[in-house]
Amino acid sequence: MSVLSFGELLIDFVALEMGVAVGEASGFVKVPGGAPANVAAAVARLGYPSAFMGQVGDDPFGRHLAEVLAAEDVDITGLTFSQEARTALAFVSNTADGDRSFMFYRHPSADMLMTSADVKLAVIDACAAFHYGSITFIHEPAASALTKALDQAVAADKFISYDPNLRLPLWDNAEAAKAGMLSGLKYANLLKISDEELVFLTGGADVRPLWRERMEMICVTRGSAGAVVYLKDGTVVEQGGYAVKAADTTGAGDAFVAAMLIGILENRADYQAKLPEILDFANAVGAMTCLQKGAIPSLPTMEEARAFQQANRK
Repeated sequence: MSVLSFGELLIDFVALEMGVAVGEASGFVKVPGGAPANVAAAVARLGYPSAFMGQVGDDPFGRHLAEVLAAEDVDITGLTFSQEARTALAFVSNTADGDRSFMFYRHPSADMLMTSADVKLAVIDACAAFHYGSITFIHEPAASALTKALDQAVAADKFISYDPNLRLPLWDNAEAAKAGMLSGLKYANLLKISDEELVFLTGGADVRPLWRERMEMICVTRGSAGAVVYLKDGTVVEQGGYAVKAADTTGAGDAFVAAMLIGILENRADYQAKLPEILDFANAVGAMTCLQKGAIPSLPTMEEARAFQQANRK
C-alpha cells in the first residue's frame, strides 16, 4: 500500500525572523521542500511505504535532497538528475501568524526539464495511490511527463489525488494559473484544496464547479478551523481543526493530504463512513507540521500524531 508523489523537489530558504519580507530577512534556514516531496516524506514519516518521482539538478543541492528523501525511507527510484539545469530554490518569509510568501529561483530549474522519457512506468505500476500538484503543468517538457504518468496511473486504476497548490509568482498571470490548475482536475479521485484556492478557482465557496467525472470527493482545508469533505451524493462531512502557535505553515497541507491518503487506503472499501476519523487525524498531522520551520523537518511520526490527538482532543 504505497503512495507515489510526482512533482517538484527543491530547497526552501526560510527567513529567520517572523513578519519580514524576504529582502528584509537577516538570514535563512535551509530546509528541503516542494509540495509533492513533502507528501512523500509525510507518508514515510507516518510509517507507510512511499515513493517520489521528479527531477533535481546534478548538483550539491539535488544530491542533498535525494539523501534527505532516502533517509526518510522514501523510494527514490523515480528521481532523476539533470545535467542541464540546477535544483530549484525558494525563499520563504513568514507573517507573524506563520503564513507565507515565496520568491522562486527557477529559470529554468531541473524539475521543469523532466521529460516523458524520464517517467519510470514500473514505479507507477507498483503504487496504490498517485499524488500530484499543479506546478508541473506550468512548463514543458515537464507537463507532458506528468501527463504521461497520470495516463499510466489512470490506466492502472490507481487512487489519484490532486492538490492544485496556488503559487501565483510561478505563472505568467492569474488567468494562466487558473486555467492550468483547473486542467489537472480531470484525473483526480480526491481533490484536496485550501479555502483560499477554492475562492481563486471559483470566485466563492461553492465546490460544484470543480466536480469532474472521476472525482469521489472534494476536501477543502481551512487551517486551524479544520476541513470539510464534499461527496458526490451531496453528503458533507466537517471536522474541526487544532489551533497551534504556528512557526511556519509550509507543508501543513501536504502533511494533511498524506494522512488523508493513508486513511483512505487503509479503509478503501468503506472509507467514506470513516471520514470524521480520517479527517481528525489529518487535521492533527497538518497542525503539528506548523510547529517548526520547514516542512519535512516538522513532520510527525504516527506515535507523535496519535499522542497529539489524545492530548488536544476536544
